[in-house]
Amino acid sequence: MKALLPYFKRERWNITWAIVSVLVVAFATLWQPHLLQQVLEAIIKKDNDTVFNNGIILIVLAVIGIVAGIINTVYSAKIALNVATDMREDLYKKIQTFSYGNVEQFSASNLVVRMTNDINQVQQIVMALFQQLTRIPILFIGAFALAIMTLPNLWWIIIVMMLLIVGVSAFSFTRMGKYFGSMQGMVERVNTLARENLMGIRVVKSFVQEQNQIKTFSESSDEMRDLTIKIGNLFSILMPAFFLFANLAMALTIYMVGGMITEHPTYLAAVTSFISYLMQILFSIIIGGFMMTFASRAVVSLGRIKEVFDTKPMLSFPDVPEEHLAGSVGFDHVTFTYPGDEQPTLKDISFEVAPGEMIGIVGATGSGKSTLAQLIPRLFDPDSGEVTVGGKDVRDVNEQSLRHAVSFVLQRATIFSGTIAQNLRQGKPNATLEEMNWAANVAQSAEFINRLDKKFDAPVEERSANFSGGQKQRLAITRGVIGKPDILIMDDSTSALDARSEKLVQQALNKELNGTTTFIIAEKISSIIKADRILVLDDGQLIGQGSHAELVKTNPTYQEIYQTQKALEEV
Repeated sequence: MKALLPYFKRERWNITWAIVSVLVVAFATLWQPHLLQQVLEAIIKKDNDTVFNNGIILIVLAVIGIVAGIINTVYSAKIALNVATDMREDLYKKIQTFSYGNVEQFSASNLVVRMTNDINQVQQIVMALFQQLTRIPILFIGAFALAIMTLPNLWWIIIVMMLLIVGVSAFSFTRMGKYFGSMQGMVERVNTLARENLMGIRVVKSFVQEQNQIKTFSESSDEMRDLTIKIGNLFSILMPAFFLFANLAMALTIYMVGGMITEHPTYLAAVTSFISYLMQILFSIIIGGFMMTFASRAVVSLGRIKEVFDTKPMLSFPDVPEEHLAGSVGFDHVTFTYPGDEQPTLKDISFEVAPGEMIGIVGATGSGKSTLAQLIPRLFDPDSGEVTVGGKDVRDVNEQSLRHAVSFVLQRATIFSGTIAQNLRQGKPNATLEEMNWAANVAQSAEFINRLDKKFDAPVEERSANFSGGQKQRLAITRGVIGKPDILIMDDSTSALDARSEKLVQQALNKELNGTTTFIIAEKISSIIKADRILVLDDGQLIGQGSHAELVKTNPTYQEIYQTQKALEEV
């Protein structure tokens, strides 16, 4: 719960009002049975003035309790909402500091569950903390003390009832805590399955896998249902048991008082108050038990949230002034292994690239092409060796300096919901309409943007479902070039374009960004045939570099790729 303390400090004023109001509610609840006892004693004595005065006090006390309860609910809700909102924002900010490796460590769906479901669990327990948990100890101790003061001879009835209730509660709640811990994992599993199936609905439909997917989802859903039923069964035992013990205690109280009424006539008025205090003790234990159960679930969620907060980003950037980095790139004996892998993906890679060069990167699937490109903007750090941009080790430069120098366009274009202009301004926050038009012409996206009614203000639906694969790639290229970066990396980012559009994009890049160092990762030789230099990778090793003409003559791997693609084109 220490993780909540910084958030509670921000809510001092609201917490003060919540605690004051809950104290007033507790006092009103505890004092009413005592006043009622005085009223009954006055009725027996036919003391009408006392009945009237205490009756007025009872009404006033009830009104005060209601008003204090409303105030407590309002401020408890404010605290819970503010804490949940602040924690969710802080969690999102923390995730934004993560590297690719950190996100892969948790998985995207896992982090989404932590920001939604787990935060909601924390919000509920914070609400309960200031609405119920602070009141329960006061009610329990106060009711226990007042009950003994009311009928001192029957103190043992309270103890027996408490022992029975606590025993059943301990039996049930210890099991519920384990079940609630498992429930979070099941919620995450169901969320992941639903997300994957909805995002991959075209694949599911294409391969007629609806029934298999329904079966897989149903199995996970059934597991969660069965666990929920187990929890429900425990709840179904608890409430009848609690009320059975309470009713037995009340019956025993009435029986015992009936035997003592002749010696202690005042006990007749005290019975009602004593039973009221018994019920307050009962409800304190019941609510406290339920709150502890929900708290155990919230503690699990809080632990999962704290795990994210405690995770250190795998990459950290030095606190140095921002500077402009030229377009030169160097790899000096670079070796890299993904976290969890045993074999390195890149092995002793060395090469130098001058500003303004166009570099093609080819190789078989899994040869390390994309990994090599990801080391340039420092999405990962190498195990050994040095990656330089503008002559400086990327580990020694400011993050903003590196991000301004390097622009990365991925094969799988991610276009965010909003508008086209909002997406383009991710590449350059202050981009003007003129700059957007220039970038759109370079990426050949102006062709379809100009046909839209709102042009750059046209909406982008969730997962950019209102654009085709080729249009998404062209929008991603537009976003990548709008800031006129010193280094542009295109990771197979024209794979969805037709031959004509791809050629036009390459021509525009050569003309408009001729001073930009360009890395083009491609499966097709035709995409990089005019590059100044081509790097050939095989099994993580750089096995050749040179122009297309040189590699066709001297590099067997490149020759094989070229001949295979040439034969396919001829066919």
